[in-house]
Amino acid sequence: MNGEYKEIQVECYSGFKANERPVAFTYQGERREIQEIIDRWYEGGLDSSRPIIDYFKVRTADGKVYLLRYQSELDAWSLRI
Repeated sequence: MNGEYKEIQVECYSGFKANERPVAFTYQGERREIQEIIDRWYEGGLDSSRPIIDYFKVRTADGKVYLLRYQSELDAWSLRI
């Protein structure tokens, strides 16, 4: 991973709030089902000048680990590559 993010399409569970957690995403034309959310955190929120960004460290069904980022202000998901 080189620290850059690439925009991706994500399927989400929406319960308490919209896009509450990812359940699958498509990257390089392949749908990857999320087996486990290993960790999740956010930045921003206390400082109104900074947007709230949610992060999800996930394990897919094939055992690979990915870092997903959700920017609610833009309604945009991205993957760290």
